[in-house]
Amino acid sequence: MDWKVLKHTTLFNGHIFSAEVDEIEYGSGKTSRREVIRHPGGAAILGMFADKDILLVRQRRYPLGETIWELPAGKLDAGEDPLDCARREFEEETGHSAATWTHLTSIFTSPGFCDEKLHLYMATDITALPGGTRLEEGELGMTLHRVPIADAIGMIERRELADAKSIIAILLGARIQGNS
Repeated sequence: MDWKVLKHTTLFNGHIFSAEVDEIEYGSGKTSRREVIRHPGGAAILGMFADKDILLVRQRRYPLGETIWELPAGKLDAGEDPLDCARREFEEETGHSAATWTHLTSIFTSPGFCDEKLHLYMATDITALPGGTRLEEGELGMTLHRVPIADAIGMIERRELADAKSIIAILLGARIQGNS
């Protein structure tokens, strides 16, 4: 489908995302208004130990008003390579590093209105760092949990873990590791 932008307006330009509205004209001549959230993207990490335990975090999410289970994850800095983001966030949120990194996939979270792209990685050959976690102000209530991957899959099946990026990475990682 072809279209051209007749008018572009940035409504909001914040720290995490921007909101834009475009007036467009389709090839048919009909016009429409398109609302778009622009987001720099991010990375999520399935940290898996040799015994197939994984690292999950419990974090209170302001937009939801509740605490949820998820994988460690974070936003890309401007111009940052997704793998560098994954390594940084894994160290900050879990206090661990990993020698081996596997790119599982990249996903668009809500392509109907948002351009956010998340890069999902599996980290193995994990080592605890001497300094522990380095949490940001909004993460200070975050707790870290080592969970067998089979239990994490059970949490997904029981709808206790409902975060999409985490579900995708856990199921892909389990399949790669032979737990599907």
